[in-house]
Amino acid sequence: MTAHHTRRLVAALLFALPLASAHAQEFTASTDPARAQVTLPEPAKPALPSLILIGDSTVRNGRDDGQGKGPEGQWGWGNPIAAYLDQNKINVVNRAVGGLSSRTYRSSGHWERTKPFIKKGDWVVMQFGHNDASPVNDNSRARGVLRGTGPQKEDITNLLTGKPETVYTYGAYLRGYVAEIRAAGATPVIASPVIRKRWEADGKTVTRAGGNFAGWAAEVAKQEGVAFIDLNEWGAKRYEALGPAIVDTLFPPAPETVHTNWLGAAVNAQLVIAGLLQNKVLPEDVYKQRFLLDGSDDRPVVDARKVKVEAPRDPKLPSLVLIGDSTVRSGGQNGAFGWGERLAPFFDTQKVNVVNNAIGGRSSRTFFTEGRWASVLENIKAGDWLLIQFGHNDGARIGDPAGKNRGSVPGIGNETQEDTRPDGSKEQVQSFGWYLKRYITDAKAKGANVVVLSPIPHKDRWKPEQPRDFENYAAWGEQVARANGAQFIDLTMVVAQAYRAVGAEKVDSFFSDARTHTNDAGAVFNATQLVEALKRLPGQPLQPYLQVAVR
Repeated sequence: MTAHHTRRLVAALLFALPLASAHAQEFTASTDPARAQVTLPEPAKPALPSLILIGDSTVRNGRDDGQGKGPEGQWGWGNPIAAYLDQNKINVVNRAVGGLSSRTYRSSGHWERTKPFIKKGDWVVMQFGHNDASPVNDNSRARGVLRGTGPQKEDITNLLTGKPETVYTYGAYLRGYVAEIRAAGATPVIASPVIRKRWEADGKTVTRAGGNFAGWAAEVAKQEGVAFIDLNEWGAKRYEALGPAIVDTLFPPAPETVHTNWLGAAVNAQLVIAGLLQNKVLPEDVYKQRFLLDGSDDRPVVDARKVKVEAPRDPKLPSLVLIGDSTVRSGGQNGAFGWGERLAPFFDTQKVNVVNNAIGGRSSRTFFTEGRWASVLENIKAGDWLLIQFGHNDGARIGDPAGKNRGSVPGIGNETQEDTRPDGSKEQVQSFGWYLKRYITDAKAKGANVVVLSPIPHKDRWKPEQPRDFENYAAWGEQVARANGAQFIDLTMVVAQAYRAVGAEKVDSFFSDARTHTNDAGAVFNATQLVEALKRLPGQPLQPYLQVAVR
């Protein structure tokens, strides 16, 4: 965060002892809780609600400046997460301290200095665990906790401070934060520790921490009825999807396995945002509008390599092939289904194959660059029909971590924009129209017919008094289709008109989330509208394949 977004205060020292100059220059994660000199932000706009973060160096590292090394230094996710939130509506206040544990964040006095900033209506995300496994009592850090979530405690004379202290379990410290946050009228959120870069012997599986601090964090969250963000499991799945070579680029040079660089911090921030969205922690209007509108699939992007490309059931028959994003195919995740998953019953599958090769989280760009299109194209033949629907994820800003490398250049021209991928490589991103044209020309070269569809509308953008949804993408899709010999259906308005006919109460019942993904009933409804639009194509070319009951 910049100075424009936050004001800084100097936290009082637990003991008036400065850091050694060499240590102060390194700003490493090994902050001595008895000597910690850290500058922590206050809420920039006290009248606004605040998202307050507490934790260790994986949330906020040193002085939150990358140790003067820029993006390649050590960064916690508490910095890049601000890019997802509208700081005219919410403060993002990262008060994590490197080197501390759930115990020493409290005993060092940082919790007492943070509590005055927590007010009714705020949210506090806590993430501890990386330092909690340290020795309970030594003259170095004395930051360890008792293992587990029970009521056990141990009285010690702290070798670091020389003072008596009662040490509790990890779970007891988390419960203490939860209780005090609630007492202030705020909402607590527990996150498991971020995953470490550690691989099993097979070189493909990430070592989880589910049996200790990650598991105990989940247990306390369940006991206390608070939202839980599983950075351990989600992070492991993300790393496994990327593979060791790319994951190495998310960290400073070896032997570092805990602290991420800026790119790795951005990956973890994406997972935190996904957890906040999934648990419906924050009001929707505090997220940056471009993230909700253009990066609207809030779930971690599924690894395309793990989603099988569907082949036609009967290769001798013509096929109706679908490509698109999660609004075409969601697979039931969190109760969401795309219209493509409810399309087959409208067709006589003894006459035509319905092949849904859409994949959640994709844009016109990533469906192409990830190689998904090349695999789909192998099975397309003369006489097939290709239905294309992209746009929900194409508007993500290029170069912004919130965009998950999905944004395409606006328009239909040949202009390009450079983007940096997670592995550090550079990509020349093409326009939305360029990718559509490629799909059309590739399919037509194999003798297939193509229909371009504009995206289905959002839950909150279909009423007559509202600006139409996806106006630009519909216009670009129609232009490219007409110029390259494809058909076009403005599915946005077809569905919007149908929504208007049934009314708001019914439409609200069609969605599985706040505004983007339909449930089973919504998927059937939208599939029905698409079929009606297909029946109105010039010459009714798909009529012979429809079930008699829907003709």
